[in-house]
This record gives sequence, structure tokens and C-alpha cells, in this order.
Amino acid sequence: MAQPEILHGLFAPVLTPFRADLSVDVDRWIAFCKKLLLDGCHGLCPFGTTSEANSLGLQERIDMLTQLVESGVPAGQLMPGTGACAIPDAVALTRHAVQLGCGGVLLLPPFYYKGVSDDGIFHSIAEVIERVSDARLRVYLYHIPPVAQVGFSLSLIERLIKAYPQTVVGMKDSSGDWNNQKAILTAFPGFGTFSGSERFFLENLRLGGAGSINAVANVITAPLRQLCDQWQTPEAERLQEEVLVIAKVRGDYAAIPTLKQIVAYLQQDPAWLTLRPPFVQLTDDQAEAVINRLKQAQIFAKA
Repeated sequence: MAQPEILHGLFAPVLTPFRADLSVDVDRWIAFCKKLLLDGCHGLCPFGTTSEANSLGLQERIDMLTQLVESGVPAGQLMPGTGACAIPDAVALTRHAVQLGCGGVLLLPPFYYKGVSDDGIFHSIAEVIERVSDARLRVYLYHIPPVAQVGFSLSLIERLIKAYPQTVVGMKDSSGDWNNQKAILTAFPGFGTFSGSERFFLENLRLGGAGSINAVANVITAPLRQLCDQWQTPEAERLQEEVLVIAKVRGDYAAIPTLKQIVAYLQQDPAWLTLRPPFVQLTDDQAEAVINRLKQAQIFAKA
């Protein structure tokens, strides 16, 4: 049996712009998606954590993805987040992505109930796969226990790969734990493992990983793409250090408001500052501190 095709490279979990009434500004979003691809992203992950995905309704996500593909963005370069606590919602989102021709889907485990077993998570993922029932489906497991509180153990990953070898083809590890990511890369060579943090981008590639899906790709696409392209060169260590600058600044404040603040500055477009509750904008002092620190690091000159 032929090996399933796996996505590779730099992917951005795309920020979602909102209008003043908190509706999605789809036109601005599509334009931003196209800009990220032009700036160097190999692909996009709409409806990731950074996208405020769980503040978006089911029909909103379906409509947005349809319009994105209809706008000319290649579906094969998309790995939309389709996870949901309710299995019927996850099935509807996943089926829609497959029907549009998306290269893969990023699938969260059920993330509301805590203390669930590996067996329960397995059956949740399996139920989505079985109900979608489409040979084109490629699932990338989304491991983010700091947020979801549940995740994918090594034994569970192995069980899912064995049960669905042509479907479960990779994962995004956003655990923030390099030892966990290293264990996945070591245990499952050839599995499409993406780093959820730019901190581990270089080491992920060196151990055979598929690439990186990280929030800062929204604002420093070019330096990250350079690292992706030059990871085997003597410049790799320096490039890795350069992309960490923004992570150090972002870590002092709430991630999504901070990234939207940076995009608003870069594009001179205050509309990007709008967030859906429960997120709120940075204070004026915080916003000024973020921009000044990044100016001092000269990160915008490379972005």
C-alpha cells in the first residue's frame, strides 16, 4: 500500500479579523491568508487556537473555508482545525474540509471533559474518521494539553496509526515540552510531526519532522521560511535564535491580543485590534511596550 502524502513546511494558524460588531471580516481574512502564502508560508491552518477558533460558530467556519477556497487559495495547502467537543460538529467540519479538497485537517481531542481515558479519546477520533468515511481524509492530531487538558499519549498515537494508517498521518505537538516532541519524532519516523512552537522548529526538522505550525508565522513569516529553507546550513542556529525574539516578547502578554496588536501595527490597520470576548485588547502601555521591544530587536526589518 502506498504511503499517504504528508504536508510539510511552515504553516500559519491564521488570525481571524473581526468587525466592530464582532462578525468575521471575511474579506480582510482572505486577503491576509493570501499575504501569508505570498510571504512564504507553505500552507495555512485556519481555525487553530490562534484563530480564536472556539469563538467561531460551526456555520461560520464552514462558510469561511468555502469562501477561502473559492477565492483561489489552493485547498491542498490548507489544514483547517476541525476539532469540536461534539462529535457531529467535528464530523461536519471535517467532512466539509475533505469535500473542498483540503490537504489535511487538524483534529483536537474532545477537550471539555477532563480525566478521559486513552480508550475514550481513541473512540472519539475513530468515530469522526468512520463517519466521514472518505479515503481522501488526512488527519493531523492536535496535541495541546496546556489548553485542552487532554492529549495524545505515545501509545494512543501508535494505536491510531495502526488502526488508520492511511488517514492518521501526522500531528501538531503544542505541548511546549521538547522531550515529548522528541519522543514522538523518535517513536514514529515518517509520521508528519509539526512543532507547535518556533522554539523547536530547527530541532524538529533535524529529527525528521514535517515542519512547524506556530502562531508567530502570522507576523514573521519571512524569517521562519528562511529557517525552514536553510535548516541544513551553517546559518541555521543563528536563524533559529532570530525567530525566538518575538516569542520572548509575546510570552509576557496574552498571545492572541499581542499578535493582533503587531499585525495592526505592521499593516497600519486598527481593525485588527478587535477580538471576540473573552479576549480583550492590550492596554495602551502594554501595546507600546510590545512594539518598542520589537523595534529595538529590529525584527520587523526581517519580517
